[in-house]
Amino acid sequence: MSDTIFGKIVSGEIPSEFLYEDEHCIAIRDVNPQAPVHVLVIPRRGIPRLVDAQRDDQALLGHLLLAAGKVAEQLGVADAFRLIINNGSGAGQTVFHLHLHIIAGTTFAEGHMAG
Repeated sequence: MSDTIFGKIVSGEIPSEFLYEDEHCIAIRDVNPQAPVHVLVIPRRGIPRLVDAQRDDQALLGHLLLAAGKVAEQLGVADAFRLIINNGSGAGQTVFHLHLHIIAGTTFAEGHMAG
């Protein structure tokens, strides 16, 4: 288990409302939302960055994408959302426990990462 804030949330050490959970991941609202809908999908297994994932993580990585789709459906944004993974501090990653951002509830322009 990761000793990051996400690892502590996953383990229950830090209480948080789970919007979704299964045996492989959880989903929580981002505490600093960048859009009307901003949810994080966090694997229970603490992989620091996407590039740190190994071949054995392939099924987990696919599962995270499927879970993100389920969460988007649950939140009513399945028709229009962005899925973002920041890899490293230069890309904006601040918590080194792999996580996916589901961003929705605004109109996105092609070629622009922000709304």
